[in-house]
Amino acid sequence: MTSYQISVYIFASLFAAALFVWMFLPSRDRGESVEKTRLAYLYERKDVVYENLRDLNFEHKSGKFSEADFASMRNSMEAEAARILAEIEKLETATP
Repeated sequence: MTSYQISVYIFASLFAAALFVWMFLPSRDRGESVEKTRLAYLYERKDVVYENLRDLNFEHKSGKFSEADFASMRNSMEAEAARILAEIEKLETATP
């Protein structure tokens, strides 16, 4: 190997090592993180469940699910939404 090839090999190796360290080194930008309350989490979860219900209805109308599968999944999602709404209501009435 020539000295040029050796220097290119060393440079490429150092670059790859530096890139590897940079990618997997924890971020120093800690910033202030806002801690979510249970109520904020529940509102986000409610939005996700409602979006999933809309997607389920769309997919059912496009023929991806049988009537029985659709009814089962819809009932499961609606039950989850009801639990979330009940907990939201309980937390909102408990908070002064």
